[in-house]
Amino acid sequence: MRRDIELKSEGVTCRGWLYLPDDAGAKRWPTVVMAHGFSAVKEMRLDRFAETFAGAGFASVVFDYRGFGSSDGTPRQDPNPHAQITDYRNAISYARQLPEVDGERIGVWGSSYSGAHVLMVGAFDKRVKAVVSQVPLIDGWESLARLGGEATRDAMVQQLIAERERIYAGGEPAMIPVVDNDGGMAALATPDSWEWFQSLAQAAPNWKNEVTLISLQRLLEYAPGRFIDRIAPTPLLIVAAEQDFLPFDIVQSAFERAGEPKRLCRIPAGHFTPYEPPHFATAAGAAVDWFTQHLRAV
Repeated sequence: MRRDIELKSEGVTCRGWLYLPDDAGAKRWPTVVMAHGFSAVKEMRLDRFAETFAGAGFASVVFDYRGFGSSDGTPRQDPNPHAQITDYRNAISYARQLPEVDGERIGVWGSSYSGAHVLMVGAFDKRVKAVVSQVPLIDGWESLARLGGEATRDAMVQQLIAERERIYAGGEPAMIPVVDNDGGMAALATPDSWEWFQSLAQAAPNWKNEVTLISLQRLLEYAPGRFIDRIAPTPLLIVAAEQDFLPFDIVQSAFERAGEPKRLCRIPAGHFTPYEPPHFATAAGAAVDWFTQHLRAV
């Protein structure tokens, strides 16, 4: 069972879906609040996870951030982790007011950029009773240096200084592609990024292959792994891809600093493989098991 929803985040309408188990009846269900990663929108496989959760006895609140997909808000295509974390927390407030939701059994799920966000939400919002973080960004500064080299990262820093001063002088923010297949500058400049986004572009017509250049400044400065030890005693599951372009050892090191209860589920493949068979079954199955254990689905 799925219906369209609208929720307010700082006065802006965010749109999404409410999934309920087929035998919803008059029950109040444990509920997972979930949004997507860097620039992605809900049609890019979040329905697949929410359907799996519904089959296991969970409701899901699935939404697009303000400024993305079907949601309102300006600026558009400007990923801001702090605003998106606020959207998550407002989505939790929205969920807790729904008659179908048990407000004392709320979990959060995120992947990639939102995998980072749910670490922050879990650390600071104790309404959350379980966290699932899939292929998360742990430290933008370190990850970008490892991905492209320190010289490339440092050149980006200089480019972003120039962009900030240009905007201050009255210019409009420059846009860059999210992914690119011709060797040009892109926010996610890896072959698997191009392949995955392009494979879902038709299914997600609200997705746009562009973000603001200045959003890379926020990515560089974002280090949710520094707060991972504050999540406990909220249970934490990390689903990590061993061949991720976000270095696995960074994720593993952060996991080791997290408190109990925790679990690390390792997938022997790349960043986007948890969304697709055969690794989807592993990623979604681990999340279902974690939410079942800690939200006590019945």
